[in-house]
Amino acid sequence: MTHPVRIAPSILSADFARLGEEVRAIDSAGADWIHVDVMDGHFVPNITIGPAVVKALRPHTAKPFDVHLMISPVDPYLEAFAEAGADIITVHPEAGPHLHRTIQRIKALGRKAGVSLNPATPAKMLDYVLEEVDLVLVMSVNPGFGGQSFIDSQLRKIEAIRKQIDRIGKSIHLEVDGGIDRDTAPRAIAAGADVLVAGTATFRGGPDAYAANIEALRGG
Repeated sequence: MTHPVRIAPSILSADFARLGEEVRAIDSAGADWIHVDVMDGHFVPNITIGPAVVKALRPHTAKPFDVHLMISPVDPYLEAFAEAGADIITVHPEAGPHLHRTIQRIKALGRKAGVSLNPATPAKMLDYVLEEVDLVLVMSVNPGFGGQSFIDSQLRKIEAIRKQIDRIGKSIHLEVDGGIDRDTAPRAIAAGADVLVAGTATFRGGPDAYAANIEALRGG
């Protein structure tokens, strides 16, 4: 069963002095979603942006905001990111004591809910929540920084999760983030991914290169 592939450029690799322009540029270059990496310097070793920046970027595109919260505790911030314009809110099982409750809260806020698995977090963490989520994000690098190399062992995890999703027959996106480029993208897709997050590979070469970069990730 083949799934259309969506490309979600990560603004972590954009020019932060020109974020609004960068979002408009990747939108017009063919991005399907805008991936927003939120890091708190606690759950991951880096600090990026908060809800105010998401809100400021919202008028620059109608594309879905795919907001990945790498923050702990995560629950106190769900409402702020929903109000700022996040369409999908993805959390880590380790970022709060009650993952199921967190997922329910995201959905109660009218947003799609995602769960992200770090490289050492097993697929079995999804056993009792998979039917509740709209998206699973497999991290193919350790979260915190852009520009890292793809961890090959995650391909087996992607394959395992794709089988779980297909078995329950629900429309759940399987997203991969970390070290995605024109070499690793086809491998992630072959393993079952249908959304690819790419920062460095999208933003390399400046705005004139964005459309070709995105097309290359699709296999074009």
